[in-house]
Amino acid sequence: MFQVWISRTDGATRLRVDGLDNTNWLLAQLSRSFVFKTCEPLRDLLNSSVYTFSVADNSQMSGSQLQKLLGGISEVRVSLDPTPVAAGTNGRPGR
Repeated sequence: MFQVWISRTDGATRLRVDGLDNTNWLLAQLSRSFVFKTCEPLRDLLNSSVYTFSVADNSQMSGSQLQKLLGGISEVRVSLDPTPVAAGTNGRPGR
C-alpha cells in the first residue's frame, strides 16, 4: 500500500504520490481506467521521494469521481493534501 495525497486546483486534481515506482504504477492503472489521455509531466519534489502530476477534469471524470476511483484501489491510501503544491513552481512546495 502506498500514500497518495490529492488537492484541487483550477479544473484539475493534483496528485502527490510516494515513490516513482508507485507513481508509474498508478499512472498505468488510471490510463487503463480511461481517466485521462494525458497529464502534466511528472515532477519530483526537491529532496524527496514524492512525485506530482495533475489530471484535468473532463466530461467523463470529475475531481470527486477521480477521488472515489482512487479510494477504490486497494493499493492506494488517499488523503487530502494539507500542503498543496502551487502551480508553476516546478513541483516545489509553494511559499
